Amino acid sequence: MTSSFRYLIFHKPYGVLSQFTQETPNHSTLKDYIDVPDVYPVGRLDWDSEGLLLLTNDGKLQHRLSDPRFAHPRTYWVQVERIPDADAITKLQTGVEIQDYRTRPAKVRLLPEDPPVGDRHPPIRFRKNVPTAWLEMTLTEGKNRQVRRMTAAIGFPTLRLIRVSIAHLNLDGLQLGQWRDLSASELKLLHNLPHKYSDSRTKKSKFS
Repeated sequence: MTSSFRYLIFHKPYGVLSQFTQETPNHSTLKDYIDVPDVYPVGRLDWDSEGLLLLTNDGKLQHRLSDPRFAHPRTYWVQVERIPDADAITKLQTGVEIQDYRTRPAKVRLLPEDPPVGDRHPPIRFRKNVPTAWLEMTLTEGKNRQVRRMTAAIGFPTLRLIRVSIAHLNLDGLQLGQWRDLSASELKLLHNLPHKYSDSRTKKSKFS
């Protein structure tokens, strides 16, 4: 590891594109928040999602972490419309069909109370007399809008999506719109993460 490499995490707000170039005037970009040259996101968060984004200029590490076979866990707090029952939770845990793909098993639980998050700007759409609930979902894959597609597939549309951790990295009090460099211990763990997802489906799936 050389001192020329930078590794940082960013608490991405809603409405910010996970890129530094602006293609539309309707959304902010990472350039509006991060003044570190030549770093790029590892993976992405959709413009309407919030939370933890990892950035680096270490191309080798970025490539390894972005490889679908390198299935590090990502944990999300997901606000959904209506309150999922045990059957719905089980479906998310065991895998659901989204388009022509079945999702890998995931860790999913219904949070007993709202997580400690601030208000979103703009606020989510509320429907009168329709309750909402928060799920904690940990996935080992990151396909396009996967969490939203999973909850929609079982009848509980996602209203708000916040990524709170990537492997051992977490927001840990990092305020919305703020970023920081990784600590030496965080960086060491990041470089020592397992290289491949151990589930046997990795070899069978055309998406691996």
